[in-house]
Amino acid sequence: MTGAAAATPLDRLDELMALASARLPAHRISGRVTRISSTYLVVSGLSKFVSIGDAVSIAGLGGPVLGEVASIEADTINVTPFVADHRIELRARVTALSGQLTLSPHESWLGRTINALGQPIDDHGSLLSGDRAVPIQGSPPPPMRRNRLGQPLATGVKAIDLFTPICAGQRIGIFAGSGVGKSTLLAMLSRAPSTDVTILALVGERSREVRDFLDDTLGEVRSRVVAVVATSDESPMMRRLAPSTAMCIAEFFRDQGKNVLLIVDSLTRYAHSMRELALASNEPPVARGYPPSVFSALPRLLERAGTGEDGAGTITAILSVLVDGDDHNDPIADAARGILDGHIVLDRTIASQGRLPAVDLLASLSRLAPKIRTKPQAQFVTQLIEIISRYEDTRDLRAIGGYRSGSDAVLDRAVEIVPRLYDAIKQDLDEPPVEDVFSYLSQKLPGAPRPNATSAR
Repeated sequence: MTGAAAATPLDRLDELMALASARLPAHRISGRVTRISSTYLVVSGLSKFVSIGDAVSIAGLGGPVLGEVASIEADTINVTPFVADHRIELRARVTALSGQLTLSPHESWLGRTINALGQPIDDHGSLLSGDRAVPIQGSPPPPMRRNRLGQPLATGVKAIDLFTPICAGQRIGIFAGSGVGKSTLLAMLSRAPSTDVTILALVGERSREVRDFLDDTLGEVRSRVVAVVATSDESPMMRRLAPSTAMCIAEFFRDQGKNVLLIVDSLTRYAHSMRELALASNEPPVARGYPPSVFSALPRLLERAGTGEDGAGTITAILSVLVDGDDHNDPIADAARGILDGHIVLDRTIASQGRLPAVDLLASLSRLAPKIRTKPQAQFVTQLIEIISRYEDTRDLRAIGGYRSGSDAVLDRAVEIVPRLYDAIKQDLDEPPVEDVFSYLSQKLPGAPRPNATSAR
């Protein structure tokens, strides 16, 4: 033959095998349950055909039960069901599905409430599926192809926009103990006027509070919110999956060019579910009961937020971190601070004084504040921090009558300004968002800069 090498019999055989494979239906490979524990199942017959993280279907007495491959040994695999009340018997058939769990988000999901598997739980009918199925456990964009940060995002919360301003695409944590106002602050942030879509993940939340938060707290912005709910009574698999499901939906809207606000409440309960599953798989604990896999899972989840590639929008992630026993050096809090682009600290003492949101202005930090503030604004905030620090350092001295007016000009100014500042930045859910905090403060405090350009560049 001329122009091309003659096809060999082996080449022809390969073509016939490929054609036959395309026409024949795929065979389902299955195994059997050989042992059942409170957390996982031991399955034989599938070790050679699955990978860690693959989805499987288990024949339960009440119907098929979805599970995930947690570990693989020579002859058996460990499978963790997504539901706790699974009613699975020994010798039940376990069928391997096609890889990891996927989701097909659609624009019509706005205003809907779903579970961690992407199934509706709001009694508003079935969900429409998008054109493309994507893995729930996705990967972040390549670092060198991501757009850069710098566009400010006004939250409408005075204390945050003034002291810890946020960029679109930033990842910031709200660190607090229980009962200090995390959920209320998250509700205020969910109304941020400069975002297009809000994705809300309620992880390990009390089931009685879900409808209150969605119907009452969100109010008029409910129509642009997709809520992913995994309550505290659900299995650790559902609580572990919920933030990834919310991230997957956020990535869908980001790729459409929208500015997405992702709120996760809370990152700590996500870590607790990871710990529960890892310990059940005999993974050794390394820090206060947390196994190593928990600390490797956090960056895999959080790095998916942020800016997208050219033409895409942003995912601004705000995550609550429950510090156990008000210990801000808790392993999860410490690991999250190292990954996030800033932290907002809520203090129980401030909350007890009735100053809400109870933001500790001196302990909170936004690493991207220099990209947002103009030079006059940065100078003004620096002066405020200096006088707040002086005011708080001398609180005990003033309480015992050891301060005398006129002896310290800086302290005199702090005593005059700081109480007025604290009163000015108080805010609750019924108060409308403040679009320009510097214009607002110029009317409340002397020396505040007039509004300038919103970027320092």
